[in-house]
Amino acid sequence: MKYVIIGGVAGGATAAARLRRVDEMSEIILLEKGPHISYANCGLPYYIGGVITDREKLLVQTPESFGKRFRIDVRVQNEVLAIHPATKTLTIRRAGGEEYEESYDKLLLSPGANPVKPLLEGIHSEGIFTLRNVEDTDRIKAYITDNHVKRAVVVGAGFIGLEMAENLHHAGVAVSIVEMGNQVMAPIDFSMAAHIHQHLLQKGVSLYLEEGVTHFRRTDRGITVFLKSGKTIPADMVLLSIGVRPATALAQQAGLKIGETGGIWVDEHLETSVKDIYAVGDAIEYPHPLTGKPWLNYLANPANRQGRIVADNMVSGNTVSYEGAIGTSIAKVFDMTVASTGLAAKRLKQWGMEYQSSVTHSASHAGYYPDALPLTLKLTFHPRTGKLYGAQCVGYEGVDKRIDQIAELIKHGGTVYDLMETEHAYAPPFSSAKDPIAIGGYVASNIISGAMPVISWRELVEQKDRVMLIDTRTPEEYSFGTIPGAVNMPLDEIREHLSEIPTDKPVVLFCAVGLRGYLAQRILMGRGYRNVRNLIGGYKTYSTSVAPVPISLVEPSSSVAPVSPEPDASSASTSEKETLKINACGLQCPGPIMQVKKAMDSIAVGERVEIVATDAGFARDASAWCDTTGNKLVEKYEEKGRYTVVIEKGDPDCACPTNSHIGGGRGKTLILFSDDLDKALATFVLANGAAATGQKVTVFFTFWGLNVLKKVQKPKVQKDIFGKMFGMMLPSSSLKLKLSQMNMLGMGSRMMRYLMKRKGVDSLESLRSQALAQGVEFIACQMSMDMMGIRREELLDQVTIGGVATYMERADKANVNLFI
Repeated sequence: MKYVIIGGVAGGATAAARLRRVDEMSEIILLEKGPHISYANCGLPYYIGGVITDREKLLVQTPESFGKRFRIDVRVQNEVLAIHPATKTLTIRRAGGEEYEESYDKLLLSPGANPVKPLLEGIHSEGIFTLRNVEDTDRIKAYITDNHVKRAVVVGAGFIGLEMAENLHHAGVAVSIVEMGNQVMAPIDFSMAAHIHQHLLQKGVSLYLEEGVTHFRRTDRGITVFLKSGKTIPADMVLLSIGVRPATALAQQAGLKIGETGGIWVDEHLETSVKDIYAVGDAIEYPHPLTGKPWLNYLANPANRQGRIVADNMVSGNTVSYEGAIGTSIAKVFDMTVASTGLAAKRLKQWGMEYQSSVTHSASHAGYYPDALPLTLKLTFHPRTGKLYGAQCVGYEGVDKRIDQIAELIKHGGTVYDLMETEHAYAPPFSSAKDPIAIGGYVASNIISGAMPVISWRELVEQKDRVMLIDTRTPEEYSFGTIPGAVNMPLDEIREHLSEIPTDKPVVLFCAVGLRGYLAQRILMGRGYRNVRNLIGGYKTYSTSVAPVPISLVEPSSSVAPVSPEPDASSASTSEKETLKINACGLQCPGPIMQVKKAMDSIAVGERVEIVATDAGFARDASAWCDTTGNKLVEKYEEKGRYTVVIEKGDPDCACPTNSHIGGGRGKTLILFSDDLDKALATFVLANGAAATGQKVTVFFTFWGLNVLKKVQKPKVQKDIFGKMFGMMLPSSSLKLKLSQMNMLGMGSRMMRYLMKRKGVDSLESLRSQALAQGVEFIACQMSMDMMGIRREELLDQVTIGGVATYMERADKANVNLFI
């Protein structure tokens, strides 16, 4: 028997070795068009960044060592040009250009996938790379060294893109990431990706979300990357990590069936539509075990598993069936680890599958043992049977073992109840008596049983103006930040506030991570309340998900130092005083906050407290807390999941908050009454300018100004006859606004937008997004909406609804009020 394998990485190399182990006497030929086989392609970014220093460690086997050990004819730099199934022959070209024919009895295709490289102007310029193999790695490594690269742009924020961003940063390069989607790591849900967004910003990476590259321009000073918004990014090099496509050219030429997702079709034995030709790896499509729908799975573990199965089938005659892969993956992003398995909520929604989800926040091990680090786990499951669909986990330690356990359960049809029954090895350095996956199972089972009706952060964003929102945390936690409009009723006092909680209006409860909200919910439900929901994942999930993602611009340097406030004249004297140090690592909210409050009460004005915590929420909200309490944030930085915050105690009698609605009179309010394009532009220019100075800015949209807030893609809503008439007469979105002068049947507004783009001026929509990112508050007038038949669902999600009292409260605390 003569076996020929095309492709010598992952699945191909595994199949070749397995073939020899089960068939000692047959002839085996391994053809690889590149110079290397069986290399660790997942380790390539870490060699570029210098984490892996020895290049040879990436080469698991050389062609010579592999050929000698397994008695295989390994032919590198031999490219297969054509497959001839009728004659069972191949046309092959050697490195020197000479072509020859080779026969086979059984053939295996393992061609992998090709990186996507769109036809953009300038994309073939020097300094623009893709990363797929050892040769790419060598070129990138040499270019960085030879050209003293200090600025890099990574286009695409998938797994490889983020790993490259980290490793370029590790090599002393300032990194910008450009991603067309609204999040990094598309396979996971937005709320989980939001943790990665914040971590990237903490590390000094510039993040451009919902941005596309239009073209590149190479000059003597480097490469300029042009974005669809009109922005430009200067760079010394660019890495394209947009994605990959199955390498199917040979299969198509040979007449093999190509599946509906674009991969090579194979049956359960991994045989193609042509007898005696098999295929494995990134190039094939195969039904997903949970959906039965064909899909592409670009992961090394399934490719190696397929290689072993296909070798047995080629020798023994299709005796082993492949079970399929559910897509279990993991990545290191600086100090953080993110992993997923199965189907995320966004994918289930896309495929129309009924599901429910849960989010829990735990510690990687027992909180009382040093260095317990936060770990967030999201589960997706059937809302009645509890069958597990997927899981995502973000944290610093222990992420891998939790995802591995859940992946095994999913592959065998497990449920959330199996998570509750999972027996895990427990000791304080490794876990808690209730492991995070068990807690996830308990919460999911409460959701299914109805013991804990829940609302997601996304649903709350849409509904918060129609519900009573109760923050069950302590007053100290509440002062660190809360959801706008929430009333503080601490859990231990909620029974004394029952008269303030309506029975005829939806009530949403929340705490830090969900537990106290659940306990408060049980109290209210036990006293007859029926429409009470708990915010799943608590304030931690909500605040992380809605946090703006500003572009962090960091100058290139050999290392990125923590960003601290500028020292003032008092720094020298106060730094000489002894700083009270507190270790709050492992404490979940409100632990760190209570430690800070206790410490601040024990020191004098001008003295400092240094707190080290693992609760990212505490570190993120520390500056806001200082603003509202009159204390001073001296320093804040993060290292390997540990957040250090230094606070200097201020004089409470002299507190002058500048970034809240509490006094000060330094805010700015604007009323936008018009829907003229030029007036709307002026409004957002002023709002962004004021927000950039650190002042609180509120824009109140009334009557025609509401048209500026309309979504382009609006959901269908029920309207009366007058609402429908207004809808037909008014602009459908900001894209349809006219000029107040010289509109000329729309020609003027189109000319204005053209000139803005040509001169590099941000569009109205871009200015509006920037305002939201800077924390500008958008309030839509409720009375105007009712009069004009405009529904809340038609407006941008970030908009809040208010009346004249809301505006007057903001105006009373501002020193500038403008009517436009």
